[in-house]
Amino acid sequence: MSSIKEKEQQFAIAADTVARVTKEIKSFIVGQDEVIDQVLWSIFSGGHVLLEGLPGLGKTMLIKTIAQCLDLQFSRIQFTPDLMPADITGTMLLQLDENGRQKFAFHQGPLFANIVLADEINRATPKTQSALLEAMGEKTVTIMSETKAMENPFFVLATQNPIDMEGTYPLPEAQLDRFICKIHVGYPSKEELKEIAIRTTGVHSTSLEKVATLQEVLELQKLSKEILVSEEILNLAVEIISATHPDSDAPDIVQRYVQYGSGPRGLQSLIQMAKARAMCLGRYHVSIGDIKKLALPVLRHRILMNFEGEATGISVEEIITEIINFKNPQGAKAR
Repeated sequence: MSSIKEKEQQFAIAADTVARVTKEIKSFIVGQDEVIDQVLWSIFSGGHVLLEGLPGLGKTMLIKTIAQCLDLQFSRIQFTPDLMPADITGTMLLQLDENGRQKFAFHQGPLFANIVLADEINRATPKTQSALLEAMGEKTVTIMSETKAMENPFFVLATQNPIDMEGTYPLPEAQLDRFICKIHVGYPSKEELKEIAIRTTGVHSTSLEKVATLQEVLELQKLSKEILVSEEILNLAVEIISATHPDSDAPDIVQRYVQYGSGPRGLQSLIQMAKARAMCLGRYHVSIGDIKKLALPVLRHRILMNFEGEATGISVEEIITEIINFKNPQGAKAR
């Protein structure tokens, strides 16, 4: 009984910590409540995030703020067409040792941090983008046959501009699949625009506090894995992932407009995110609402439209909504 009470206390402390972190972030970032929540759920589930939105919406500031509130080492990489893989991973350089002899020594690149902001990631060449694959998948980089471990925890939070596509290199499907979710950063409302102007054009500045430590982040990641998932919820998640494939038991809209659906990593990401959301909301188990709420950010970059779908202009969001309603027509609302 005492172990159960201790576990309940751990979950209560975790929910309180997340609430304090969220409150501190929102004291500086105006609006974007859903974006903030989804980024935090991704971090506590141990995943990488792709943020897509127009310039000037505060994507970079949001990531820096989260890193500061969580007391994590932050690094920013501005992706440009002339950026080389060694510019981000680091390289081996010749150095003199104490005996005056030359030897190779590894010099770390900006990728060696807890939170790495890959700003405008689609402006770098595919060769440079591919340098992130090993780091995001295995949390290591290999330089001249030597494997170096990344920092722990390690997150890549990438941004991209959805409208200015000139001079960009679309991310390959293999790299997109490494991101646990893709978050759309929307335009602020009139009231939020007014508040942004008040906070950023005056003489007063907001100072952020370090609400959580690196060790607490690791503990939250570990605790989220202990969230229970019933067989009913797991079956629903499997059905949703399976329904993204046109050759399976899928709604007509999928069979007509989708070329490829999500792979197993999509299912893993959906369950991981659902567990993190449940933990952050103070629950010990994943609900149907968690699955339905997170299906959109988890799957929107894992569904590839066919030619007819591209020509028709139907959105991936519409397709995911149809899949959810097809597999769970009488289910609980996302909350």
